[in-house]
Amino acid sequence: QTQLVESGGGLVQPGGSLRLSCAVSGLTYAIGWFRQAPGKEREGVSCISASDGSTYYADSVKGRFTISRDNAKNTVYLQMNSLKPEETAVYYCAADGGPPLCVAPERWGQGTQVTVSY
Repeated sequence: QTQLVESGGGLVQPGGSLRLSCAVSGLTYAIGWFRQAPGKEREGVSCISASDGSTYYADSVKGRFTISRDNAKNTVYLQMNSLKPEETAVYYCAADGGPPLCVAPERWGQGTQVTVSY
């Protein structure tokens, strides 16, 4: 079974950057990042295919977030730039059972808190 371990969350000021990491063991169609803010539903942020590297980004993060993978390290990264306070949430790495990307998460990591605030 796929196992996922996130790291890299923390406190950052508005406009700042963070990089999240997800260490993956096991096979999966794709890996994705999802987030859940207090009082809101979990949403797909970005996903990347394990086979061809194709990607998906939510409209709200296009141009600011970049998903990438290091196959040698079995790790997927989410580089987040120009962060906004409303993006404060718990960010989860997930095994994506797609296609399409970011629609059918199957297994979840434990989550990492991202707080965007002064």
